[in-house]
Amino acid sequence: MPPLGLTALRSVCRSEISVELRLWRLRFSEVSMLLRLHGAWRLIMALSLGLLLSACGSDLGVDQHGAKVAQSRVDGQWLVINYWAQWCAPCRSEIPQLNQLSQQLAAQKVQVLGVNFDGLQGEKLKQAAEEMAIQFTVLAQDPAERYQLPRSEALPVTYIIDDHGKVRERLLGEQTAAGLTARLQALKAEG
Repeated sequence: MPPLGLTALRSVCRSEISVELRLWRLRFSEVSMLLRLHGAWRLIMALSLGLLLSACGSDLGVDQHGAKVAQSRVDGQWLVINYWAQWCAPCRSEIPQLNQLSQQLAAQKVQVLGVNFDGLQGEKLKQAAEEMAIQFTVLAQDPAERYQLPRSEALPVTYIIDDHGKVRERLLGEQTAAGLTARLQALKAEG
């Protein structure tokens, strides 16, 4: 084979360099695509994890003392959720009955929770609960959306929610501990 001249050698080198550059560009685009896919995968995983975590056990907010009320505290429990206000006379006379109910049924997987109708928060909520002598937990955040509670314009209103989170009863007007205990027993017997 005759020796290659300088021109021919340059031509061969250029074509090899050209091939190498094309291969490098191809590899670069593959790597770039893989990185984009990896980034998209990481984003999808992060969003999925966030949705899963938000759906399982988001807390009920804080109580009248600023303490966190964990969802796990009410999971598997029957709830008696009472809406009250300081200006509501029947609410004021009903509170001692709800305090009594809360103490009587604590060992029976029943939680009494209060919600201020006027949406008081922080120190104002704490003061109102103390003024009303409320001994049960008062939620700072309204759980109406979580339990799909219809808004009531009449007070007091009490909702009974079963251990699966389903609204079983809406009671308007002043309630007694004996009346609520009987209603809870009847609803539990119904299944």
